[in-house]
Amino acid sequence: MKYFNPDELKIVTRAIADMRAVSSSQIEVAVEEFATQFATGANLSGTPSDVERLLSEFMPPEKVAEIMNDVLGAANHSIWDRISSVAEGIIATYILKEHPQVAALILTKVKPACAAKVMSHLPENMRNGVMRRMLTVKPIVDETMYIIEHTIHDDFMMNLARNAAADSHARIADIINKMERNDMDSVLQNLSATRPKSAEILKGLLFTFDDIVGLPPRSRTTLFDKVPPDKVVLALKGTDPDFRDIILGSLGARVRRMIEQELNGGEPSSQRDVQEARRAITDLALDLAGKGEIELNSDSEEDAYLR
Repeated sequence: MKYFNPDELKIVTRAIADMRAVSSSQIEVAVEEFATQFATGANLSGTPSDVERLLSEFMPPEKVAEIMNDVLGAANHSIWDRISSVAEGIIATYILKEHPQVAALILTKVKPACAAKVMSHLPENMRNGVMRRMLTVKPIVDETMYIIEHTIHDDFMMNLARNAAADSHARIADIINKMERNDMDSVLQNLSATRPKSAEILKGLLFTFDDIVGLPPRSRTTLFDKVPPDKVVLALKGTDPDFRDIILGSLGARVRRMIEQELNGGEPSSQRDVQEARRAITDLALDLAGKGEIELNSDSEEDAYLR
């Protein structure tokens, strides 16, 4: 009670003095209700206007104005500065799905340099329309602005965070893809034991030399058109006949005959050279897929091979 002001102390002490006898069952209900609400947390929400009304009850207007300027400034600084730091392509993708008026509002709130870069990613018709709307954007009441900012935070910034987590799996998969097969298996085995969900996601993102037979035929042909025959020979050493036939089927007749002769009568090669050749072909496949020149997965079951 030492934290109460004099007026609050009067209210509490009078209530205590006037309190009649309370039964143990009433006390138990009151305590249980309080404990439940305390554990779950009160469903309270507030807006800048609520804060201003509260402060106005015991502070002079000039002090309230000073505090509110700081509160509103900090809130606006937080969300709009954070959005301004996001890559302009991501912001453009987000506002393309929104109503042009929402896009105009967002672009009037972010930093001018950010808005200019985002504009360059928008189609010309939309860009011109959004610019006209930006010229006519009027001040928005605090309660509405508060709702808009929180909606954008939940819809954009939280999704961005989730996408960043997905991107981290893609980056880790890219690292694992470039490991030696034994190291790759060891890492995945450890992750399966410690973080099974992440391990499953990573396995779906990995692409190894063994997965090349699952490429669509057109993609496989495009890939091996760019691989020197001597590297194909090295990579195919030690593979089973079915796997070898699928790869050879992606080559031209002359190149195929030459590689078959090398495989049937050539000298054995070291495991290290074979692994390096396979790694080079796998890296090339990933690079071509990143450029959009090939597809790593077939959309048609008729194009896929079973093994």
